[in-house]
Amino acid sequence: MDTALLRRTWGLRRHAVAGVLAAALLLAIGDVVARFFLPAASPLVALGSTVIEFAPPAVQEMAISVLGPLNKPVLFLGMGLVGAAAAAGIGAIGRRRPLIASGVFLGVAAVLLVAVARRPETGAGDLLPGLLGAAVGLAALLGLWRLAGSGAAAEHPAPEPHADPDADPHSEPHPEPHSGPWPGSRPGSRRAFLAAASGATALAITCFAVGRSIGAFGRGVGERLVELVLPQPARAASPIPAAASVDVDGVPPFITPNDDFYRIDTALVVPELEPGEWSLRITGMVEEEVSLDMSELLDLPLEEHHVTLTCVSNPVGGDLLGTATWLGFPVRDLLARARPLPEADMVLSRSVDGFTASTPLEALTDERASLLAVGMNGEPLPRQHGFPARLVVPGLYGYVSATKWVVELHLTRFDQDTAYWTDRGWDEKGPVLVASRIDVPRPLATVPHDEVVVAGTAWAQHDGVAAVEVRVDDGDWQEVELAAEVTVDTWRQWRLPLDGVEPGRHAVTVRATSVSGDLQIGERRDPIPNAATGHHRIEFQVE
Repeated sequence: MDTALLRRTWGLRRHAVAGVLAAALLLAIGDVVARFFLPAASPLVALGSTVIEFAPPAVQEMAISVLGPLNKPVLFLGMGLVGAAAAAGIGAIGRRRPLIASGVFLGVAAVLLVAVARRPETGAGDLLPGLLGAAVGLAALLGLWRLAGSGAAAEHPAPEPHADPDADPHSEPHPEPHSGPWPGSRPGSRRAFLAAASGATALAITCFAVGRSIGAFGRGVGERLVELVLPQPARAASPIPAAASVDVDGVPPFITPNDDFYRIDTALVVPELEPGEWSLRITGMVEEEVSLDMSELLDLPLEEHHVTLTCVSNPVGGDLLGTATWLGFPVRDLLARARPLPEADMVLSRSVDGFTASTPLEALTDERASLLAVGMNGEPLPRQHGFPARLVVPGLYGYVSATKWVVELHLTRFDQDTAYWTDRGWDEKGPVLVASRIDVPRPLATVPHDEVVVAGTAWAQHDGVAAVEVRVDDGDWQEVELAAEVTVDTWRQWRLPLDGVEPGRHAVTVRATSVSGDLQIGERRDPIPNAATGHHRIEFQVE
């Protein structure tokens, strides 16, 4: 490869690297500064939230069902790869057209600022992190370009001056005229460029790390402080009997620990809403609008209830469900203060980050344990599960009921308003379907022939599970042993020892029946518009 081609290739790579590092600094500076404002003020977070908002429903559903709780880290990874490629392109363009590339860079920064500005929880002052990030990023871009060399100066360096036999040997040599687009632009040394690039990389990594650390520290401190003011329930939940568990290794505990409870929502970062800043407004089709702050809520006679929550995106046999003991105030009593008008049939709940859910008014005013919750398993709500307040509604999938970080209940009608997921093709009311899951044995597990036990969980919230059946190798359905029912709003464990199973490969299938007589649907169906259906079936080996 000739010297000119090597020089052009090296120059192009340096300019591409400059673009990537400038973009990284824009996002990193914006992210760390945003920690002193709001998480949503981070350009990176605002961009990710916008991607989620405008992604096709099929893409969102695939991400949730396939990736589960990993969907957000994978989104960040994908954004990083696409963003790095785009930034490298901008940097490469700057080798010959730096003014155009600089304009494109500023245009991208402006788009990020618009993404921040359109978030429901941000104000004009929250643009400052993005503006600082853009300024630092542009300065880094121009500085790295100068060290990389640009235009003709990078491709055709000035020739060594020829000695003039008639010139004064003591005079200064005449400088070569500049041939690149930037005044004084010349190809920089590799050492100088690499040193500057290394410094920019270190700064970007440090800013991202500090930003994450500040966020984690702030969340931890906030949760510890609030723990001091969580009141005791005026009505405690009934104790969970030992008979509610089948006591089989591999079956999850009846109450799901907070750290293990599934989390599926549209928030790219957890909103950092403090109790003193929180209030709930009840608006819309009511005789009187109501506003409630946290001190008023905690002074009310709070109740505890065991409730199982389920995600509508849970695949057949999936683990996007869990049971907790929730502490809160009945929503029906709050709505009674506002006195809903007769024509209202829906409550549009709104999160601080703009998410909305459409809940049938009946589900919030009947006898079920629908709560404005502040506690989970004896502790304040964890940040990721809705701190300081969220909705818990038995019998409905979370996308139409379990609004986290809730700040408004708007009384309206289904024929007048829609919500986040119903706008994307999901059922507007989202009743939970009867379902069941095999927890033991695990798929493809090897089991001793004298220890074959099939066990798992079934659920039909706010109706109750009446029976569970399994069949082995497509044989007859056999009714299993059910653990004690705690409430109709919680899941129910089951087990069935299998005798006389021959060594070799076997399959087992499960189905459940609700108290109302609804048999679990056997036909396989995608989650849209209202939950996946089908019987859970696994294969295992008996030795």
